[in-house]
Amino acid sequence: MAGNIPTRKPANQDPDRRDRNAGIVLGAAVIAMGLSAGLLCAFTIAVMPGLTAADDRTLVDAMQQTIDKIENPAFFVIFFGAPVLAAVAFFQARRAGSTKTAVWILAGLALYTLTLVVTFTVHVPLNYELKEAGDPARIENLAAVRDDFVSPWIAWDIVRTLAATAAFGSLTWALVLRGCTGRAEQPQRARRHVRG
Repeated sequence: MAGNIPTRKPANQDPDRRDRNAGIVLGAAVIAMGLSAGLLCAFTIAVMPGLTAADDRTLVDAMQQTIDKIENPAFFVIFFGAPVLAAVAFFQARRAGSTKTAVWILAGLALYTLTLVVTFTVHVPLNYELKEAGDPARIENLAAVRDDFVSPWIAWDIVRTLAATAAFGSLTWALVLRGCTGRAEQPQRARRHVRG
C-alpha cells in the first residue's frame, strides 16, 4: 500500500515547473525590453522633434526637467531589468538545451548592450553637461549650449533606439521559438507517458 503513494519531487527538480518559470522569465524580459525600446522610440520620433521645433530656452529647460524626472524607480526597473531578465532567460534556455532560443536571447542581449554603451558613453555625459549649464534664464550663450547638446544626442539616440528595437525583436523571436519547441515536445511527452 505504501508503495502506491507517489513521491513528490522538490520544486527545483520538477521539469514542468522549471519550464514554466523559464517561460515567465523570458516573457517578462520581452515586456521589459519592449517598454525600454518604446521609451527610446518615443524620444526619437516625438519628444526630440517636438523640442527641436521650440526655441532654445524651451528646449534646454524641458530637457533639464526631463533628465531630472526620468531618474525614477520605474525607469530603472525597466531599463536595467530588461537585460537582467534576458540574461537569466539565456542561462535557463542553455540549461534546458534550447540552443536556438538561447542564441536569439544572446543576440538580444548583445544588441541591448550596445544600447547601454551608447547611453552611458554619449547620453549620460551630455545630460549632465546640460544640467550643469544651469538655469536657462542665466545661460549667456543659450544657442551654443543647445547646439552642443542636440546634434550628438539625437544622432546617437537613433542608434540606441534601433539597437533596443532589434533587441526586442530578437527576444520576441526567442519567445516564439520557445513556444514552437514547447508545442513540439508535448506530444512526445504524452506518448512516453502512455507507453509507461
